[in-house]
Amino acid sequence: MAISPKLREFSLFFFFFILLVFVSQALGASEPGPPPQCESKRAGGCHDKTKSLQLKLIAIASILVTSMIGICLPLFSRAVPALRPDRKLFVLVKAFASGVILATGYMHVMPDSWDCLTSECLPENPWRKFPFTTFVAMLSAVLTLMVDSFAMSLYKKHCAEKSVVEPSKRVVDENVEMQNIGHCHANADEDTESQLRRYRVVAQVLELGIVVHSVVIGLSMGASDNPCTIRPLVAALCFHQLFEGMGLGGCILQATLFKCFNAEYGAKMKSIMVFFFSATTPFGIALGIGLSNIYSENSPTALIVVGILNASSAGLLNYMALVDLLASDFMGSRLQGSMKLQMWAYVAVLLGAGGMSLMAKWA
Repeated sequence: MAISPKLREFSLFFFFFILLVFVSQALGASEPGPPPQCESKRAGGCHDKTKSLQLKLIAIASILVTSMIGICLPLFSRAVPALRPDRKLFVLVKAFASGVILATGYMHVMPDSWDCLTSECLPENPWRKFPFTTFVAMLSAVLTLMVDSFAMSLYKKHCAEKSVVEPSKRVVDENVEMQNIGHCHANADEDTESQLRRYRVVAQVLELGIVVHSVVIGLSMGASDNPCTIRPLVAALCFHQLFEGMGLGGCILQATLFKCFNAEYGAKMKSIMVFFFSATTPFGIALGIGLSNIYSENSPTALIVVGILNASSAGLLNYMALVDLLASDFMGSRLQGSMKLQMWAYVAVLLGAGGMSLMAKWA
C-alpha cells in the first residue's frame, strides 16, 4: 500500500522541523555568550553529566514504552467490548484524554513559551514589550482553522471524484455496503461521510501539534545536565505521554473504524502515526544529548526558536482540544441525547485537565 500524500507531507514537515532545530542550535553556538545573570542560572543547582546521562537513557526507554501503550490502548480497544467507540466508557475516556490535551496547551506549552520569549537573556525591546507568545498562539489557532477547513474541502472533492471515477465500487445492497465500508459510495449518508472526513483531519492535525511539542520538550531534557530537574520530569512526561496518546489514539481509532477513500487509514497508516507519536520525544532527548556541547538553553537563538515553536504548538493544541475534540463531542447527538452521560463527560474532562495541570508543578 502506497503512503498517502498527506502522510508524505507530514513526514517532510517533521524532518524539516528537525533540520530547523539543528541548524538554529548550530548557529546559536557561534553567538556571544549569554548575559552573566543567565550563566549564573545555569551554574546553580546540582549538575552531574554522568548521572544526567543515565537518567536520560532511562527516560528514552520509559517514555517510548508509555507512549506506545497510551496510543495503542484505544487502537486495540475493539478486543474489549466495554471500550468500543459505541460504548459510554469510551466517551468518558476520550473526554478525559481531551482534557489532558487541553491542559497540555494551556498549562505546559504556553507557559514554557512565555518564559522563553520574556527571558532576561533576550533584549527588552521587543521581546518584553509585546506579548509574542499569545500573538503567535492566536495566529497558530487561525492557521489551524485554515488547514482544517481546506483539508475538509479537499477531502470532499476527492470523495466526489472517487464516486465518479469508480462507479463500479458503488454498493447498493445494505449488507454488502456494511462489508465494504472502506470504499466511498454514492448513496452514503452525507452527515456520516462528513464526520468520517472530520476524524481524519483531526487525527492528522492533532498529531502535528503533539509532534512539535514533543520534540521541543525532549530536546530541552536531552540538553540538560541537571539530574534534580530531569528526575521528576521523567515521571511527569511518562504520564503526560500516556494520556495524550490515549487522546490521539481515540481520534485515530474513529478514523480507522470507518474507512473511506481507498482505506488510507489501514494498518500501515496506523503504524506510521503510532511510530511518529512514540518516537518523537525519545528522538528529541537523543538529539539534545548530541547537541549538548553546542546547545545553550539560555542563548537568544534557542530561546526564540523554542519559544515560537511552543507558542505555535499551544495555539494548535488549544484549538484542537476545544473545537475538534470537546465541542465536536459535546455538541454531537450522542451527548446531547443524554444529560447524565454529558455530566459524567464533563467530570472526566475536569479530571483530565486537573491532573495534567497538577503535573505542571514538575514538568
